[in-house]
Amino acid sequence: MRGSENTDLFDPKTQMDSDFSRHGSSPDGDFGFAFNDSNFSDRLLRIEIMGGPSDSRTDVEGCTSIADWARHRKRRREDFKKDSGVSISDIVACPEEQILTDEQPDMDGCPGGENLDDEGEAMVEEALSGDEEDTTSEPSWGMDCSKVVRVKELHISSPILAAKSPFFYKLFSNGMRESEQRHVTLRINASEEAALMELLNFMYSNAVSVATAPALLDVLMAADKFEVASCMRYCSRLLRNMPMTPESALLYLELPSSVLMAKAVQPLTDAAKQFLAARYKDITKFQEEVMSLPLAGIEAIVSSDDLQIASEDAVYDFILKWARTQYPLLEERREILGSRLALSIRFPFMTCRKLKKVLTCSDFDHEIASKLVLEALFFKAEAPHRQRSLASEESASVNRRLIERAYKYRPVKVVEFELPRPQCVVYLDLKREECAGLFPSGRVYSQAFHLGGQGFFLSAHCNMDQQSSFHCFGLFLGMQEKGSVSFGVDYEFSARSKPTEDFTSKYKGNYTFTGGKAVGYRNLFGVPWTSFIADDSTCFINGILHLRAELTIKRSTDPQ
Repeated sequence: MRGSENTDLFDPKTQMDSDFSRHGSSPDGDFGFAFNDSNFSDRLLRIEIMGGPSDSRTDVEGCTSIADWARHRKRRREDFKKDSGVSISDIVACPEEQILTDEQPDMDGCPGGENLDDEGEAMVEEALSGDEEDTTSEPSWGMDCSKVVRVKELHISSPILAAKSPFFYKLFSNGMRESEQRHVTLRINASEEAALMELLNFMYSNAVSVATAPALLDVLMAADKFEVASCMRYCSRLLRNMPMTPESALLYLELPSSVLMAKAVQPLTDAAKQFLAARYKDITKFQEEVMSLPLAGIEAIVSSDDLQIASEDAVYDFILKWARTQYPLLEERREILGSRLALSIRFPFMTCRKLKKVLTCSDFDHEIASKLVLEALFFKAEAPHRQRSLASEESASVNRRLIERAYKYRPVKVVEFELPRPQCVVYLDLKREECAGLFPSGRVYSQAFHLGGQGFFLSAHCNMDQQSSFHCFGLFLGMQEKGSVSFGVDYEFSARSKPTEDFTSKYKGNYTFTGGKAVGYRNLFGVPWTSFIADDSTCFINGILHLRAELTIKRSTDPQ
């Protein structure tokens, strides 16, 4: 059954979260009055509760947190693996009853058991000593039948259970002799008793009584075993509405690989990703904590559009550092980077200098690295309108590798010339919202670009015009600090404007740079800020401010 996305027959999939409440009404009929009532039942369910080797609790006692729950489940899985061998779908027919073994995919079941009397009292609990003779002729598959410590009997309605669960639907309608029998025997581990009772109650009343995350998770896992997708969605909604922690979010991210019906928990998984992305959007503030996160957590963080990071180069460096820490073996690291983490790196927004380093990085398979870099360079070579079109087409995809993040240092497009003199033309585009956010004294920096072996950057400012005393838009050119070499540079700032939408020169100058110095023009457009940012401003074309800087090296002087 793994991978099947079965749903119950009356499951309202379109019910909105905002209209959902734990004890609220549901479009499904409420048959709570018929639960364990012989007048409205056609079968008897016998639940044999097994005392496991190290876990005989019937609820999640002691599991007060997600961490407790995770440790508890891990211990149970390890115990069950010691003597596992059958899946939940193993059903054995006996002369007068059906015997159904309920266990994890890696847990053992024990078919067989004594026949039931049709007149048996419902909800009778039998405490067994463990010395009773095993009357079954079926094999035990590794679990000692003497470990049955308690028995519960419930009156059940096969139509109600079949409507909610494909598992029970097939059980009661498979056309075989056992589907006509009145008795069904189900074996579960003691730790699953409370969750199963909540699940059975939900199948009648569309509600559960538990309200803690560990208890809801146990019910969710039980619902997954019996393919009650509506209960899984119900528990997922409740969990999404609870306060989330990094610990619980990471656990929710693992659910799709732990359950059979992954689609039913997808909204919870998405909420966990959003929580982690929001909490760690500035990874520089949580360096140590983020470096210890597992792969699923890192993917959730670095896949986010809202990541607060200097540049995509920094994303690449961070991922490489994390992979080297978590996967010291080169082959494992290459596999994780190539098949998983590379999908979260937006290579088209990395600088060309960093892309060259990707090609020579031994952590990446060379063929994969070449493909990624080639795709990035092709995207960079596209015209801006074509880049926006491609990004729009990919906006609904999972990886969003062509979607630009809100980098601290804005990406630029650079055209370089070596002859007759070292020269470069730099294009910087800013969105209207980015410019509006600069008021009253903000600034935004471009990524570094290089000319003559030295690093430069552009910075856009909202500042005061010194002569007119009003706010205005300014553009500056700076050189990154590197030694004491001086550069004489001719520079020219231009911008597109309506109605021609052509680049028009706004300011020319020359400056002898030394490390850390910047030069520019405080009022690039010669208008107050209110006119620059106005809706009818001629400076923005389709909401984008297009800036260009041309740099030419005049002379280079060695330090004295």
